[in-house]
Amino acid sequence: MTQHQTTEGVAKRRLSSRDLALVASFAALIAVLGLPGGVPVFGNAVPVTLQTLGVMLAGSILGWKRGALSVVVLLVLVAAGLPLLSGGRGGLGVFAGPSVGYLIGWVLGAAVIGWLVQRRLPAYPMWWGGLANVIGGIGVVYLVGIPVQAAVMHTSVWVAAVGSLVFLPGDAIKVVVATAVASAVHRGYPGITSGSATRSERAGERVSAR
Repeated sequence: MTQHQTTEGVAKRRLSSRDLALVASFAALIAVLGLPGGVPVFGNAVPVTLQTLGVMLAGSILGWKRGALSVVVLLVLVAAGLPLLSGGRGGLGVFAGPSVGYLIGWVLGAAVIGWLVQRRLPAYPMWWGGLANVIGGIGVVYLVGIPVQAAVMHTSVWVAAVGSLVFLPGDAIKVVVATAVASAVHRGYPGITSGSATRSERAGERVSAR
């Protein structure tokens, strides 16, 4: 491997200033979606919020790495005490509550959504984007959130799972919205997702490498 190839590989792994700006922007978007507050649900200690929509958008538009990183940035700021979660929640105490599993699930969910979306780029079929949001934004988040909620509340996974069913209608709407928005963004900015260079761009890179 030549020194040029090594330098080029390191540069690709680093986040550019544009990447950092996008990560910060989507972390802010997720925080803003928490401003309306959470809707308490009877029989469940975890409120319904709009912030999962921001998680879906982050993964769908930024890809797996930057999408997950935007959620991590948000959670780090929350841990530092900023009231960025729905209802103005913030501080380390949040990570000892029943919603902590869902917060961890946000990171993994954004990564899974982004990974799936990147499998099809530069194309973004609506059905594939919707499937990615269902798998990552609902499946993965619930898969982590429900068992952790059960453990924190000293109840059974079954009881926690049944209680989480109330989230499904709202999350289904978020999937539709996130998929539609992401589709529009990918049409307008086809190279916005990490690793989503167009065919012509990849062809140019191959020519320059010769």
